[in-house]
Amino acid sequence: LAYVRLTDFWERMDTALGAHYAHSWAHDYVVAGLSGRTVEQALADGVDTKFVWRAVHHELGLAPSVR
Repeated sequence: LAYVRLTDFWERMDTALGAHYAHSWAHDYVVAGLSGRTVEQALADGVDTKFVWRAVHHELGLAPSVR
């Protein structure tokens, strides 16, 4: 997969969870695939957005078509 820009990442999050809930979820929800970090923590730690999106995608059980 190509590099996922941060703006693209947040657009995907908004689509998956809704614009209002996505940022709250990213702040509060600990994702196992991110070594027990939240999305915000992983991004702040410099984890590639593509990797973060894949972890979110898996955690939410999203359809392959939105990968």
